[in-house]
Amino acid sequence: QVQLTESGGGEVQAGGSLRLSCAASGSILNLNAMGWYRQVPGKQRELVAEIILGASINYADSVKGRFTISRDTAKKTLHLQMNSLKPEDTGVYYCKLIMNWGITHYWGQGTQVTVSS
Repeated sequence: QVQLTESGGGEVQAGGSLRLSCAASGSILNLNAMGWYRQVPGKQRELVAEIILGASINYADSVKGRFTISRDTAKKTLHLQMNSLKPEDTGVYYCKLIMNWGITHYWGQGTQVTVSS
């Protein structure tokens, strides 16, 4: 069983920065991809950034050039550096791991990011 724990959320003014972290515990085998998603009330959870191992790093158009996703393999941690934050970046941010050729998905509990204008 894998557990994911996000941290680093908070409230910041527009133009500010935050760094989210997602620490994984447990046995991580056959890892295929990992990513950050955002959800706001009344809307579906949407992809913000993802790393597809051996393939690509992808970003939502709305965050390109401002957000950077990275991973620390040794520490089993996923990060999301968020710069030049905008009020529309507000939401609950979740990390996700996909393993076993897409069969197994794990989600974290989420961390709130609030950007005030």
